[in-house]
Amino acid sequence: MRAIAISGFGADPELIEAPRPEPRPGELLVRLRAAAYNPVDSKIASGALRLSAGFPLIMGQDGAGVVAAIGPEVSGFRPGEEVYGRFTHPERGLGAYAEYGVVAQDGPVARMPKGMTFDQAAAVPTATVTALDLIEAARPQDGQTVLIVGATGGVGQSAVQLAALRGARVIATAARDAADLVRELGAGEIVDHTKAPVPDQVHAAHPEGVDVVLDLVTPPDAIDAMADLLRPGGVICSATHALDPQALAARSLRGVNVVNHVTRPILTTLADTIDSGALRVIVESLVPLERAPAALRDLTRGGARGKTVFTI
Repeated sequence: MRAIAISGFGADPELIEAPRPEPRPGELLVRLRAAAYNPVDSKIASGALRLSAGFPLIMGQDGAGVVAAIGPEVSGFRPGEEVYGRFTHPERGLGAYAEYGVVAQDGPVARMPKGMTFDQAAAVPTATVTALDLIEAARPQDGQTVLIVGATGGVGQSAVQLAALRGARVIATAARDAADLVRELGAGEIVDHTKAPVPDQVHAAHPEGVDVVLDLVTPPDAIDAMADLLRPGGVICSATHALDPQALAARSLRGVNVVNHVTRPILTTLADTIDSGALRVIVESLVPLERAPAALRDLTRGGARGKTVFTI
């Protein structure tokens, strides 16, 4: 099968021919039709996360496709069903950037949302689940003000929508060319991060402070300026593990470093939300699998306006 893999941590991704995996007991073999890029894919490939892995290591986590075969002891799925989820087993050298992937039937996999394409479904697991985890950790209330820093990527776009669904007043950071899109998703106010530092702009517009900050991009050495925007009792959640919760608690603030947990129940719930039309999934670009190595070099530079999906 065709796959995008690395020969070792830090090596350049390449298109290779790899053996088709065989499903183990309790696993599904899925003929993948699409796989979505997430920044963590590049971190894994660089070795930054220090995972144990088999090489060549097929990159990618999130995908969508059709169940091609089932291993022994599988009862919840059958061949021919359309599914989406997380197809990553680094210790076995397996990932989602390939024609076939495997996943445990009780693992991070669910039937695809009705009416969604494979491209859209593949874009959901990591990004949208991370957004949901951020919202669940922050628990914004109706009428509260929520600042979302990094609102234009896959996680940010979902976070804007989920916060607005809870009745929050959403302030979103976005460059001028993405402002209209973020407004359509539910942001009531836009902060153009290319004009001046975000903390300065938000403080000038909201000297009384905001209730919640959902930060998807700020590193540890700059996160204090975002926390300073909170009212007493406010909460800040970081998707980059940038916070010191104990130091924030001493200031009567709540800080949460959010780690995403993709599970079958969460994917099923999200499928229902997407089916209802309450949540949109925006794919910025579709890239054929064979062009993925070149695309990956560009994606590490950031500036996304939605998800990039590799078609298989």
